[in-house]
Amino acid sequence: MSDPDRASAALAVPPAAPTRARYWVVVFAVLLAVILYVDRIAISQAAPQIAGDLGLSVSQMGWVFSAFTLAYALFEIPGGYLGDRIGPRRVLLRIVVWWSFFTAATGWVWSWSSLLVTRFLFGAGEAGCFPNLTKAFNGWLPPVERSRVQGIMWMSARWGGAATPLLVYACLHYMNWRTAFMLFGLLGVVWAVVFHWWYRDNPREHPAVNAAEAAQLPPAEDSTTGHDAVPWSRFLRSRTVWCLGGQYAALSYAWYFFITWFPTYLLKERGFDVKQSALLAGLPLALGGFGSLAAGWLQPRLAQWLGGVRRARCGLGAGGMAAAAVLLVASTFIANPYVAVMVIALVSFCNDLTIPGAWTTCMDVGGRWVGTLGGAMNMMGNLGGFLSPIVIGYIVQRTNNWTLAFHVTAAVYLLGAVFWLMIDPVTPLEQQVKD
Repeated sequence: MSDPDRASAALAVPPAAPTRARYWVVVFAVLLAVILYVDRIAISQAAPQIAGDLGLSVSQMGWVFSAFTLAYALFEIPGGYLGDRIGPRRVLLRIVVWWSFFTAATGWVWSWSSLLVTRFLFGAGEAGCFPNLTKAFNGWLPPVERSRVQGIMWMSARWGGAATPLLVYACLHYMNWRTAFMLFGLLGVVWAVVFHWWYRDNPREHPAVNAAEAAQLPPAEDSTTGHDAVPWSRFLRSRTVWCLGGQYAALSYAWYFFITWFPTYLLKERGFDVKQSALLAGLPLALGGFGSLAAGWLQPRLAQWLGGVRRARCGLGAGGMAAAAVLLVASTFIANPYVAVMVIALVSFCNDLTIPGAWTTCMDVGGRWVGTLGGAMNMMGNLGGFLSPIVIGYIVQRTNNWTLAFHVTAAVYLLGAVFWLMIDPVTPLEQQVKD
């Protein structure tokens, strides 16, 4: 065969189809989000048994809930920063094993103080999870897929949380709460080992990624680690950074009710028994999952209808929080307990309409500092979440009803809606604020 013939034959061979290795990153993220929420929410369903065995009051359990949230807030920026510096692969291995150990250690506590310390250290481990998953998405997923994938991940997280009350209820039929927490701790260890074996911080180094898929991925610098120092002055001078954190603080303050006090509310305020409480406690998280999924699907379509991504994200964020405030207040005027629970579940749906947009904003604004920005947003959010169980616990203890607590939470939601209207969710940080 002559050289021209060989060249023609080579040109006739079709190029290899792109591989789909990046979707395994989504699978790992979904599984970890579920494990994180199972480990986090199990304590809310087991709280009556824990409080009974250890002799804890309502306000003491509020501090237990908040000990986790305080640590989760304080360690967000360090966790995200480490992801930017050394990569999600090494960070996620360490933090998942850490929090899994303290999930198991929850079953070893003997007093209020030991429970406080254990839950604080548990929260310190979980803190870096979502900033590092978002960092992984930033390197592995093209921009067109990010909003949808964030919606899928948060839907999975919420559905994992929704299943947790029933999971805990079933486990407590066969074992005590101490053994159940040790069992839950094993899940994360298995995930961490498999993830560390498979994942690479740079997708182009992964043997399952061919050249055709690599061409579809973001630029290589988006997955690099050990970059220049974080521009803290830009972070501190950016209105978007502060408002992004402010809306997440408002959202988290309201949302933490669902994973802390909601089972108690069902038992004490609405008169459900333990089995009914376990069945209904997951309903807000289930509808929240649908809210996250709906937001991931709606956002690109709203961007077309409204003429821009900024209007779509800010409109969905502000609208979701305003609707949540209205529904939460409305629930306090409903006598039928089943209808009231359904309205509260719709609050969670509206709440989660904001989440994919918030985390996609971290990716678009943060760029190569996405881990640090995601950590900063989640830190501010969880400072709000830290206050929520304490404030609600004291309000209920002093007033002996939940109405005032709900009205305060609705006001916080409205403040979050205002923050959303002040965010620029698309312009990179280095263009928003110059040194």
